[in-house]
Amino acid sequence: MPKPTAIIGQVILYGAFAAFIGYFATSPKYRQIADDVALIKLSISHLGDRECRKRTPEELAKMPPNMRAPMDCPRERSDIRLEMDLDGQPVLRTVMHPTGLYKDGVSTIYRRFEVKAGSHQIAVRMNDNLVKPGFNFVKEGEINLRPGQVMVIDFNPDKGGLFFQ
Repeated sequence: MPKPTAIIGQVILYGAFAAFIGYFATSPKYRQIADDVALIKLSISHLGDRECRKRTPEELAKMPPNMRAPMDCPRERSDIRLEMDLDGQPVLRTVMHPTGLYKDGVSTIYRRFEVKAGSHQIAVRMNDNLVKPGFNFVKEGEINLRPGQVMVIDFNPDKGGLFFQ
């Protein structure tokens, strides 16, 4: 049978431990970003384009019947060029390389930008086939960010390419 002093000691120690945990669960206050700041998160995963060519009838005739695919597409994917401007100033210029042993995987980027809350002009440009000049995906617009707001820039070819969320 436990002694009353042992029970009282356990209650005091467990109470002190619970108070310690309770204090640090709520204090000191932690802020991930400042009060007047918003976040822009750029998160893109995309397969670069491939440079396919159409086989000539002579090439197809030389091939076995079961191998006569009309298009010749290499396994390797293109690098992806990505640019982002904020309020007319360049904030990101990069080339994303495909992953994988044979450079046939997805190209991925994640960047986070802390900006002052308010109105900003933003432009994002992407080219997923560096053989072709220019950018085949462009999204520009004016955004209005509240303090603490998180805006995500993503890519989905089914939704028309680049989009702000």
